[in-house]
Amino acid sequence: MLSKLASLLVPYFGPARLLQSNAVLICLALYSGFVVTRGLLPRFYKFLPSDRGREFTISAEAAKGKPTGAGVVFISFFVLVCIVFAPLSLVQGCIVALTWITMLTGYLDDRSLHGWGEYRKALLDLAVCLAASFVLYYLNPPNADGVYFWFPFVTGTVKIPVAVFIIVSTVVLWASINTTNCTDGVDGLSSTLVLIGLGMMGVIFYIVLGHRDIAEYLLVPHLSNGASWAIIIFALFGVLMGYLWHNAFPSKVLMGDAGSRALGFFIGCMVLVSGNPFLILATSSIILVNGGMGLLKVFLLRFFKIKIFANIRFPLHDHMRKNRNWSPTQVLIKFMIMQLLISAGIFGLMFKVR
Repeated sequence: MLSKLASLLVPYFGPARLLQSNAVLICLALYSGFVVTRGLLPRFYKFLPSDRGREFTISAEAAKGKPTGAGVVFISFFVLVCIVFAPLSLVQGCIVALTWITMLTGYLDDRSLHGWGEYRKALLDLAVCLAASFVLYYLNPPNADGVYFWFPFVTGTVKIPVAVFIIVSTVVLWASINTTNCTDGVDGLSSTLVLIGLGMMGVIFYIVLGHRDIAEYLLVPHLSNGASWAIIIFALFGVLMGYLWHNAFPSKVLMGDAGSRALGFFIGCMVLVSGNPFLILATSSIILVNGGMGLLKVFLLRFFKIKIFANIRFPLHDHMRKNRNWSPTQVLIKFMIMQLLISAGIFGLMFKVR
């Protein structure tokens, strides 16, 4: 919206052309998201449900009674910031809207007195993931003749059949949603790890994939709308920092399923838009291990009666707190360090070793 307004103002006020710069719009979206969320989030505490604690979670009593479901606030702020600062295309508008819908399903679960059942939430996740998969396949302009993936260590791209893309996309999105949700158990942990992933994807979209010369030099596909995706990514980066301001240990508010599920969904979408599904390892490897191994453990035990990782508690952050006596701050800092090291290493391997 702002860039379109600027195009009308330029003939009368020359400096308005700055509002058509992607770099300026990225900065405005980031700082606006942070300032708005940092300043206004506490005003909504009284309207949010109270946390009831989680069964089998370490220090669940410490979170009990705190306002939760804050994702309904900061994801809504994210949508508004995108509308104002990002020149949204049809596919981008759909992904932003689906992010909000994913948040809404989590928020309704946060508000529910008894919580929604696992299968009900799984069906809702499946519906949102399938919707996003069809949007990304059929509405993404750079892939008008189909979807192409590029892979680590090889040059060129591979055209992906629609059925394969829908399956891969749905699996990536479902895994990202649920593992991010499982990681939301220590103050600041999930949001900090997601911030690292968002920062990496923002740089990739704006500086690498969105820049024709750099993409050509690194032998990766150029995304003509990479810069506009970067604006959206940094809008979420800003509002998430504003939330983290209040969620840092000891937290005053929790994002709940409303926040964690929407964040996981959005990260998964950005990985798919990049054209390389393996980038999920760069953005979310610690999240996948922390939450995903627990999901695998439950799945194998429930459906196949196979017991694995019997001596390891999941999510892994609970194991570190109970069995290794790590404090919440130690969990946050050490997981963050590991994710930064992994992200930097995978970034170098995927973009330079080709």
